[in-house]
Formats: sequence, structure tokens, C-alpha cells
Amino acid sequence: MKKTSIALFALVILSSCVSKKKFVALEQEKGEITSELQKTQVEKEELEAKFAKIEARVNEYNSKINNLTNEVGVLTEENQTKFDAVGNKAVISEKAKVGMRETLSRVSPEVMKYVTTLEDSMNMALSLNLKRFVDTTDLDESDDIAISIEETVVMISISDKMLFNSGSYRVSKKADKILQKLADVINSEPSLDVMIEGHTDSRTISTDKVADNWDLSVLRATSVVRKLQKDFGVAPEKLIASGRSSYKPVTDNDTSEGRSRNRRTRILILPNIDKFFALMAQQN
Repeated sequence: MKKTSIALFALVILSSCVSKKKFVALEQEKGEITSELQKTQVEKEELEAKFAKIEARVNEYNSKINNLTNEVGVLTEENQTKFDAVGNKAVISEKAKVGMRETLSRVSPEVMKYVTTLEDSMNMALSLNLKRFVDTTDLDESDDIAISIEETVVMISISDKMLFNSGSYRVSKKADKILQKLADVINSEPSLDVMIEGHTDSRTISTDKVADNWDLSVLRATSVVRKLQKDFGVAPEKLIASGRSSYKPVTDNDTSEGRSRNRRTRILILPNIDKFFALMAQQN
């Protein structure tokens, strides 16, 4: 009996020792796992920091790419709007040249053989575009309208018989068609200013209402300005009225034909050349 008790006691002691060893081993394994977890957490934080730096660099590179793209766009636009001198008369951009070449591509070779310089090309293109825009083909006396360019000014010269009765400064009803077309051009582009310039022949005039040729030329210009403003809605701040009397003739006054040519009203359109081409391009 005594031997049996000793044996049981020894078994209990032995079992206790085995459980303690397992506990120690588990504690050690727990410590190792905790240490590994902490190491993994540190590595995670380091990776997150590296990723944030990489993301910041990517954003920086994307910003640089966008800036470079914008700069390329600006440089392209600058190149297109880079101005070249046209003699001592005007400047023209690459974009305007493209529009000009498009216009001139429709001109017959017979006419183009006289166009030898950039200035010739610009004059031809502006005149053709404006003639097409004004379109005088439906007017009974379209031959009495001449369109040209001098310096940087597009000019429309209209015979007085299309605008006024003989010796009068009141605009006649038959002028409505051409003035409506001119108003459409003026109103379609904010960059345009317009000078209406009256001219007479050399024969003197003196009446109760008209003192002399200076007076008549200015009165005719003012009448056209008022007509454009009141009847066709042209903003008055875009209009200038002036008179040249008989001192700027296009030919001599020795014949009735010459005097008829000198009696005219000139419409001087003062555009920004590029904006003028942009306006005309819309009509293609």
C-alpha cells in the first residue's frame, strides 16, 4: 500500500513537470510570434512610407508632364500666331497664312501669276474674302463698288450714285442693300472699327445748307454713319465720320467720267488682321 502511494505521488510530480515545460515552450513561442508581429508591423510602416514617397514622385512627374504638355500647347499656339512682317504695311501670323492659302487655292492660275509676294497674297485674299462676304452680285450697279487694301486698312469705295441723289447728302433708299451687307460685316466682329469717308469732285458747291465741298463730304459721311447706326444697328462707338472734300481724287476732274469716279464714299474697315481672317474663315 505504501509502495502504491509513492508511485502515485511520483506520477503526479512527473505530470506537473511535463505541463510546466509545455507552458514555458508556449510562452517562448508566443514571444517569438509577438516579436515577429512587431517586426512585420515595422516593415509594413516602412513600406507604407516608401509607397507614399513613390506616390508623391509619381504625382510630381505627372504634374511636370502636364506642365510640359501645356507648354507645348502654348508654344504651338505661339508658333501659329507668330507674326511675320508684310513689307511696311502689316503683320500676319502662321494661322492667318493658312486661311490665306485656303482662300487663294480657289483663285484661277491666270490671276495668281500676278501674285508674287506675301503682301500681294494678303491683299488678294482679303479683297476676295471681303468681296465674297459683301456679295454685290445681287446689286444692280455692283461695278460701282471697288474693294482693296491700303496699308492695314480694307477699303470699300462706293460710287455716290449708289448712295445719294445728285447734289444731296441724304442717303437714298437704293443704298439699303449695300449698307445692310456692310452692317452685317461690322456687327459680326467686335474687333472692327469703321471710318466713313466722304469725297467730292472739284466742282464747287454752295447752298443754304451746304457751304462748300468740305461741308458736303462730311455731311455725306455723317448721313451714312447715322443710317448704319439707326437703321442697321451698328454700335456708334465703332463708327467714324470724316470728309476729304475734293483733295483726294482717284483720277483727274477734267471729264464727267473722272468727276463721277471722284464722287465716292469710302468705307474703311480697320481690323485686327488675324481676327479679320478668322471672321472670313467662318464664311467658308
